[in-house]
Amino acid sequence: MDRRDVLRLSALAGATGALTLGRVSFADATPAAGAPGGGSGGGKGSGPDDGAGGRTGEQTRRVTGHLPMGVPDFVHLPVEVPRGVREIAVSYGYDRPTVPEGTVGNACDIGIFDERGTDLGGAGFRGWSGGARSEFFLRADDATPGYLPGPVNAGLWHIALGPYTVAPQGLSYDVTITLRYGPPGRTPRPVYPPERARGRGRAWYRGDNHLHSVHSDGRRTPAEIAALARAAGLDFLTTTEHNTTSGHRAWEGLWGDDLLILMGEEVTTRNGHVVAMGTDPGVFIDWRYRARDNAFGKYARAVRRAGGLVIPAHPHATCIGCNWKFGLNEADAVEVWNGPYGPDDEVTLAEWDNTLVAHARGRGDWLPAVGHSDAHRDPDVVGLPQTVVLADDLSRRALQDGIRAGRVWIAESSKVDLSFSVTGERGEHAGIGERLALSGASGVTARLTVSGAPGCTVSFVTDQGRVHAAALPPSGADTVTWRTTPDHAAYIRAEVRHPATTPGLPGPMAALTNPVFLDRRG
Repeated sequence: MDRRDVLRLSALAGATGALTLGRVSFADATPAAGAPGGGSGGGKGSGPDDGAGGRTGEQTRRVTGHLPMGVPDFVHLPVEVPRGVREIAVSYGYDRPTVPEGTVGNACDIGIFDERGTDLGGAGFRGWSGGARSEFFLRADDATPGYLPGPVNAGLWHIALGPYTVAPQGLSYDVTITLRYGPPGRTPRPVYPPERARGRGRAWYRGDNHLHSVHSDGRRTPAEIAALARAAGLDFLTTTEHNTTSGHRAWEGLWGDDLLILMGEEVTTRNGHVVAMGTDPGVFIDWRYRARDNAFGKYARAVRRAGGLVIPAHPHATCIGCNWKFGLNEADAVEVWNGPYGPDDEVTLAEWDNTLVAHARGRGDWLPAVGHSDAHRDPDVVGLPQTVVLADDLSRRALQDGIRAGRVWIAESSKVDLSFSVTGERGEHAGIGERLALSGASGVTARLTVSGAPGCTVSFVTDQGRVHAAALPPSGADTVTWRTTPDHAAYIRAEVRHPATTPGLPGPMAALTNPVFLDRRG
């Protein structure tokens, strides 16, 4: 890599964090010449008019080029779209050279913005498939999953390449754009799920708020996910595709009195992923920023304006770009358990527990813990784990209120059931996510009743660490109690774990609760 290339590209990117290549023109048989990072181009012409002055047929342009290591996060390829275009189709590829062990290779995402522009948070977004697809199309009446049907208006569109990782040799790309002419077609009006299902009044409701379908990098259809959610005993789910809202309209007819379907997005930045849970249908949250840009607060507020919750996802996952770097000041909850319980979840759980200690000492608010499957494809299990929320009814607002308040526990499946509370000597009572104010020396009793956890061990955890443990009988059902005082425990939470499978680590989680806080009075 030539250092001058990197400096040149960075200067061209400017404050936008994106590099813009030379324009692709369909005005004649020869596309516009390349620009920084751009290369060769070629194409073929269109067919005759349709007899009414409208063009028919199609035109194709091919653009190739090379990006050095150190290229900005996003590379925009401007495309001049003339009038009369019915459909835009794009395919792309890139080289994958051999790299030394321990060195990242090439990975390049793709998406598109229409004539309204590429501004952060702007109206021009028309779709993103990341690295899940090598081609896509969009037109008024249809689009590839991940992309939004709608008018193909004349103007300057932008294909967005995201060189996620670049090998030392650089990344050579090859993009083919095809414009198809003809009548524009009509965009169907989307039908979104209702915000409320029948429910059971004030009750504990089970849900999975981190799921992927064919509308991003999943392999299941929404219909398949809905069927799996019902089989898992879920009352609600949230669709959270990576950086797109195209799946919002894909759940038509899949809801029912027994299943509430909420809209959302997994906002997948280069410095961590965040679940926007329960946003208004069709609202897109931008992802094109890093922690150093000091922009996350703006988009967290955009999530809340759209009626959603801000939930950092798998904060200590080991995949590139997954590790959470934005801090927790803007979060409404945190995903401490993602998919089958593993070492990264153990790290997240410990970090979250430290925030409870800080809160108990008067340093900041506390964040409720949630858990989701992040299921993409077989053999991923929808509802492993699931967030169980005490809500006034089965509705978007009631569920979100329950999560914000911390009235939540997490289970590996619907087979596991529990109740957890703390009571004082005079009958004072607090449940999960609640507070109990007592004199420091007053005795309290923590009580956990659990079923569906054979072979597991129950533990009580406080700001002093793990303070009491008891093995469950072979049936997996029992009530375990433990006594303490507010002088000795600022909070109490419960865990149910399987036997240890990894040396040096506790056993995988079967269930865990949010805390009951013990406040010293007087």
